[in-house]
Parts: sequence; C-alpha cells; structure tokens
Amino acid sequence: MSSDLRINSCKRAVVLLAEVLAAVAIPGLATANPITVFDAKNAGTGYQQGTVGYSLNDGGDITGVVLNSGSVAHGFVRKANGNITVFNAKGAGTGIRQGTAGQDINASGEITGYLIDANGANHGFVRDSGKNGNITVFDVKRAGTGNAQGTIGSAINDSGDVVGTYLDSGTVSHGFIRAATTGKFTTFDVKGAGTSFGQGTTAKDINASGETVGQELDSGSVSHAFIRGSGKKGAVTIFDVKGAGTFGSQGTFANSINASGEIAGQILDSGGVYHAFLRDASGNVTKFNAPGAGTKEGQGTAAYSINDAGIICGAFFDSGTVGHGFVRAANGKITVFDAPGAGTGKDQGTDALAINTSGAIAGYLRDANSIFHGYIRTP
Repeated sequence: MSSDLRINSCKRAVVLLAEVLAAVAIPGLATANPITVFDAKNAGTGYQQGTVGYSLNDGGDITGVVLNSGSVAHGFVRKANGNITVFNAKGAGTGIRQGTAGQDINASGEITGYLIDANGANHGFVRDSGKNGNITVFDVKRAGTGNAQGTIGSAINDSGDVVGTYLDSGTVSHGFIRAATTGKFTTFDVKGAGTSFGQGTTAKDINASGETVGQELDSGSVSHAFIRGSGKKGAVTIFDVKGAGTFGSQGTFANSINASGEIAGQILDSGGVYHAFLRDASGNVTKFNAPGAGTKEGQGTAAYSINDAGIICGAFFDSGTVGHGFVRAANGKITVFDAPGAGTGKDQGTDALAINTSGAIAGYLRDANSIFHGYIRTP
C-alpha cells in the first residue's frame, strides 16, 4: 500500500472498481433493498474527494475516510442512527493525501486503520469505542519511516486483535498481528515472498479465531493467496486459484475470511481480467463472475467481503468499464445493485466493500464528477 490514501487500497487488489449503470438493463439488477447515501461534514466536492465507507459492523456502524477540499484524509464513524463523527489520529499530516484513514470496525465499535504523517510514512492505530474515541497509535519495530513505508492496520476482530502490514526501510511488506490484550506484535513472512521493493507479504483480514488471510508477492511480483492459522506460530497454507495469471501484478488475492474459515477474493488472469472466488474451509474453490461482467483487461469481478452466513459482496466492471456492485448468496445466486446518484462513466458508479451478518452492505459511489459518497444498503 502506498502513502497516497488510494481509496481501493485495503479491500482490493490493483484497480478501483466503480459501479452501476442505471440506463442499461443488467440481469439480476435489484432495487428493492433500500440504499442510504451519506456524506460526512466537510467532505470535499472536487475530483476524487468526498466520503468513502470501508467497513460496517453487525450493529450497522460504518467507518471509513473523508477527503476534504484539500484532499486531506480524516477518519469517520457513522452510527446506525446516522450520526457521523469525524476523527484524526495524532501525528497525521495535513498535506494532500495525508491524514487519517479508518479501515475496519468490530462489533464493539473499535476501529483500526492508519495515518500518514507529513513525511508520507504510515502508522497504525486503534480507536476505542468509548465516548471520546481515544486513539492509540502503534508502529511495528522494524517498520520503515520513509515515504510509503511504515505500519498499516487493515482489520480488527471482535476480540480487538489487529492484522495488517508493515513496510520496512526497503519498502518490502511483512504481515503482523497486534494482540488486543498486550499490544505485542507477531510478525510473519509467507514462504516464497519476494524481498525487493514492492514485494513481500500483505495481510488483509482476521476472523474471530485469529486466522488471517492475504497474499504474498513473489520475486516476480506475482500474487499468491494465503491463510495463516491462529497463534504465534500459525501454520500457513499458500494457494493459487486455477486460471490465475503468472506475470507481473497477476495472480490470486484473498481479501476476507469469515468465522468458518471461508475465504473470498479474486484472481487476475493472464489477460488482465478479474474473476471472483470462494474457497471453503476444506480448500475447495468455486470461481464465479457477476452477470454483465466485462471480459477485457481491467474488467471482471472481484469479491471483497464474506459474512458468517457465507454471503459475499463485491463489484465488477462491465464491458464499458463501468462498475456494478453485487451480492452472492450462499446458494450461489448473484444479485446486482446500484446506488442512487452513481455516475455512468468509466471508473464511476458504486462499490460494495463490506457486508455484515444481517446482510447490510457498506461502500461508496462515485458520481458523474468522480466525487465519492458513502452508502449503506439494508437487507
């Protein structure tokens, strides 16, 4: 992950997936589920500014990022009643694409994420669920302090354990788990991970039992997904989904894991097309594409989040490189949806980033002016 606060950096592989084309009939398009669009106070109204919802918990609370009129980032939490609190971590920079980014929220309302300081270095944080929202900033000991280096909190489970990635002084990535009770770190590298700039191990998600998922970029910068067992010396299983490309930024990407050990993610094939997958706890893989997904480079389907019922949400690019969100039921049925106000140009539309136990979905839309707006879709 770089220090430019890319909106897609924590839930996806390579590119920003946008969404929704109301003027085109797409199989499975759904309008019955209410979608509430929201903007945090002081959200910018310029190109690639605005409000992005990254994660929501079972209570319907959402966290994410607000980019103001100066493209400075601020974290936010939106309560289920619609009240929004904007927050900043101590030490966050105030320049363009610096600031504070909320990434994940657990059942009790604790939030993890990262800040980017004035030098472009990342620092992880945990924000507690108290009235004042006290923030603890943390750094892995071996994290670099230069631009695009440092510590990034990606996900937090209901016990308060944080998983994430730190980038060392050579900008090589390594995974870490931060224990909630002690604040101590367990760091890890997946076998086969490259050791050059931009390579290494990236940890994305952690479930209730402490299993983590992510991917390693090998010496050729090809991605291979992994699941790491719980505990200080958790066993690591590396896997590649059939059809994944083997060149450059291609490969297999694991984004989310639920309590049962089911994993959702996507591959990037040799033609640069995305295909989503579900890997069950036994290692069996089901690959799927949303109806209407394009088949050219930069198009296709990506799965970002899976809940404990096995329901997956994500997004896809159609043949015009316009994105569309989807929900895949446990039985495999896929429903496509659009957020009101989403643009219909290239890289505009709606993105679905997180799904909770009840099936509510949080994400963002990108309007016709490429301004971001958060939303929640209720089941």
